[in-house]
Amino acid sequence: MARYTGPSCKLCRREKQKLFLKGSKCHSEKCPIETKNYAPGQHGLGRRAKFSEFGVQLREKQKVKRIYGLLETQFHSYFEKANRQKGVTGENLLKMLESRLDNVVYRLGFSSSRKSARQLVLHRHVLVNGNIVNIPAYILSPGDVISIKDKSKKLDTIHNSLRRTKDNVYSWIQIDKASLSGTFMQIPERDEIPVNANEQLIVELYSK
Repeated sequence: MARYTGPSCKLCRREKQKLFLKGSKCHSEKCPIETKNYAPGQHGLGRRAKFSEFGVQLREKQKVKRIYGLLETQFHSYFEKANRQKGVTGENLLKMLESRLDNVVYRLGFSSSRKSARQLVLHRHVLVNGNIVNIPAYILSPGDVISIKDKSKKLDTIHNSLRRTKDNVYSWIQIDKASLSGTFMQIPERDEIPVNANEQLIVELYSK
């Protein structure tokens, strides 16, 4: 499957806020947002763009898409599914994205970024209800137990990430650091999703 392979920090600079794509680097003084808080590129420093209504909507969509590490086709597919569900389309979209396996692995603290969580899943280090699942886009259901495979429990990347993670930060997941496992308790409500985004702008963009 296609994926973005360019510099992650340029994406944060383009959106002018931290998208937390590089793990621990995002929390350090080395984060480019701290030293280069302007758009990337030759004219980034001098550019003072004024966005149209469409431009504002587009930037919001690009931001959310980049936070979750998706390309346009996959992101639009999620929107179409969210639009067919009952309830508020924008909230349905974020709830679905938060229910992805790679995102929950990241939220549990088994990885320092969604990108590295994706790698853990693809490399078959993650179990769901005792079975290996190597599909990052796998949508979890309430009650699913996510755990690290026994042979993978000594991976330094997992333990380094867990040392920086507080216990049970999110009410909709529970983590057991001792057993390297966690439970997806329920689909989170919008106010439980720590993503700084105006999802209604995305709905307006796709509704044109």
